[in-house]
Amino acid sequence: MQKAIIQLETLSCPSCIQKIDHAVKKLERVDPNSAKVLFNSSKVKANFDAETVKVEKLEKVIEDLGYSVIKTKVKAA
Repeated sequence: MQKAIIQLETLSCPSCIQKIDHAVKKLERVDPNSAKVLFNSSKVKANFDAETVKVEKLEKVIEDLGYSVIKTKVKAA
């Protein structure tokens, strides 16, 4: 497992958190218990199986909701 830390544009409302959280948690090969959206820092953290899913898939799901990804870090979980 790898841990993705995705920096987003500034989040402006609590409903943004719910949309992103729901979308990331339902992605296949993402640990739903590890997925967190941090409102104050505008970050998404999630553990995922890097052998079967690429971090770009997580970024795409977030961008498809209308939120800009600024940068992403991936490290061992």
